[in-house]
Amino acid sequence: MKRLTLLIPALVIVAGLSACGEKPQTLSGTKNDVPAYMGTNNGFSAPGWKAGDKNSWEQGLKVRMQNSQNEYNKLNTDK
Repeated sequence: MKRLTLLIPALVIVAGLSACGEKPQTLSGTKNDVPAYMGTNNGFSAPGWKAGDKNSWEQGLKVRMQNSQNEYNKLNTDK
């Protein structure tokens, strides 16, 4: 019992001090200085889409929103 009364305050102190060691969270990584429709330098773009074509970019977003991200259309389809 004596051991337990020493262990609990020690755990509380360790838990309290662990919060003091948090590192600052700075924004780093991707830079958004180019519009998204200008494209990427990798092969992960949609087939047939050309970088820099803003009209086809916006059209692709509309199609994706209606076909794959609209839950109403997914649940209420007439089959």
